[in-house]
Amino acid sequence: MLRLNTIKAHPGATQKRKRLGRGSGSGLGQTSGKGDKGQLARSGGHVRPGFEGGQMPLYRRIPKKGFTNIHRRSNAVVNLSELSKLDSSIKEISMESLLEAGIVKGRHDRLTILATGEVTQAYTVRAQRVSGAAAEKITKAGGKVELIPIPEGKKPVKKSKAAK
Repeated sequence: MLRLNTIKAHPGATQKRKRLGRGSGSGLGQTSGKGDKGQLARSGGHVRPGFEGGQMPLYRRIPKKGFTNIHRRSNAVVNLSELSKLDSSIKEISMESLLEAGIVKGRHDRLTILATGEVTQAYTVRAQRVSGAAAEKITKAGGKVELIPIPEGKKPVKKSKAAK
């Protein structure tokens, strides 16, 4: 019977630690496996990650290009054909309802509706952008389109030298 006091590790799962500097008979005496002389033989002797012995390191040889825009806004783009996958009980299309239904995945700031596909049901669509053809198809099916205004970002006011 298996009991807590009879459990053993699988063979090879554990190893004895290297006992360095314990005499010539141990095989790891004298220089303790560090070889003779040099930076790596010294106490505290090591090089930082990316150091290439004084050669210009790779991360400095490769040209840097572009930047990451921290104010980037991402649009969730949904075609009308994807609305047919929704449950028939859903009447209002918004970012929240599409996230719950699993049609939009990830984190997006704005919702864009495009006209690829057909609308078979009357929906109330609340989005930041709706293409002209998509709006026409939605209204023709008996639905409504409500555009949510895109908030304008506040621009920093520059201080003039005369104000000082």
